[in-house]
Amino acid sequence: MTVPRLRDLVRRRPGPADEDFAGQVHSELALDLPDEDLREDLDDCLDLYEMGSKPRCEEVEYLRLLEDARDRIVRGG
Repeated sequence: MTVPRLRDLVRRRPGPADEDFAGQVHSELALDLPDEDLREDLDDCLDLYEMGSKPRCEEVEYLRLLEDARDRIVRGG
């Protein structure tokens, strides 16, 4: 039996039943971030982000917001 890796569990995208909740989380995040900092796919935001492209304090807050939103979507609440 294969044991799933933690990374695989965190990277799991929400299924069709979770799309409404994912949209709600994304909308809440959009209130805190400028349009150019937020893509439709939060994993893309994190994967494509270039470290050092923002001042350190903004960078930490930006990444924390994205990770928290993605984690909420994965947990479903």
